Amino acid sequence: MKNDVELVIFDCDGVLVDSEPIAVRVHSAVLTELGWAVSHQDVMERFVGRSTASINEMIEAQLGPELTVEAERRFKRLHAEAVDTELLAVEGIEEALDGIGLPFCVASSGSHDKMRHTLGRTGLHARFEGRIFSATQVARGKPEPDLFLFAAEQMGVRPEACVVVEDSRYGVQAARAAGMRSFGYAGGLTPAEWLEGPGTIVFDDMRKLPELIDQLRLTG
Repeated sequence: MKNDVELVIFDCDGVLVDSEPIAVRVHSAVLTELGWAVSHQDVMERFVGRSTASINEMIEAQLGPELTVEAERRFKRLHAEAVDTELLAVEGIEEALDGIGLPFCVASSGSHDKMRHTLGRTGLHARFEGRIFSATQVARGKPEPDLFLFAAEQMGVRPEACVVVEDSRYGVQAARAAGMRSFGYAGGLTPAEWLEGPGTIVFDDMRKLPELIDQLRLTG
């Protein structure tokens, strides 16, 4: 049936763990120190939702290869330190995971090492173990569909039977490109209007996700 939902694919940063404010702040500080003055808003518009590889391409175009390596080194160190001291799970995500009643996995632009750290720090890693997929495993990151299609294939589910939970414009674009319906979470940094579009339901309370999925299965 058209409205069947067999798999829920979660993004990680900003959807499972409230890490986007940390990443935005650190990226802005590091790049500004190295000579590319980017505001928090600039980082949100350019970087949030993209893979490390694509972010590094943009940095290299501005700062060159040597400073790009240094920027990544500094970012990883400062991001890891901040995660250890201040990272929390997204509010309501535990209730959402408990209430979905469907298989779920995570497909993130972040690396496996990063997800082990952030999901581990917030106590969520065990919920997704063995079902964690990274943009490092595919040729093209978001907004291309590769990662979501890879996750669906690994989970043995048709793309049209998957729904994606995302918090970035590049994430919902990737879901649409993959032929998947999506839920755009606007309870964090991303403005709701960045998430709106075909096949996407925008919401701002993670606790409502199970009900929204049930409604989608009934109405399409």
